[in-house]
Amino acid sequence: MTKHEQRKQMPVYTGVLKYFPTAIFEISKVSQLGNKQHHPDKELHWDKSKSKDHLDAGVRHIIDHSNNPIDEDGMLHLAKAAWRILAALQEYKDTHLIK
Repeated sequence: MTKHEQRKQMPVYTGVLKYFPTAIFEISKVSQLGNKQHHPDKELHWDKSKSKDHLDAGVRHIIDHSNNPIDEDGMLHLAKAAWRILAALQEYKDTHLIK
C-alpha cells in the first residue's frame, strides 16, 4: 500500500470530527483554558512539562463529573477527562513511535 493509500485509510474528519464535533469543541476549550492558565502571554501550545499524570487526572475528572459535571472554572469535567486521555494516548504514541 502506498503512503497516499495509507493516508486515505485514516478518516480523521469523517471518522472523528464528524462523529464528535461538539465534544471536540469542548476539548479545544480545555486546551485554551490550560494555555491561558500556564502561559497567558504565549500562543496556544501544549507545555508537556506541566503534567505527566494524565490517566490519574482523567479518572479524577470522571469521578468529579459524578458529583458535579461542571468544574469550578466552568469547564466540563468530561471535557477535561477527554483531554487528559488524548494526552496520554499522544504521549504513548510518541514514546513508542507508533504512527
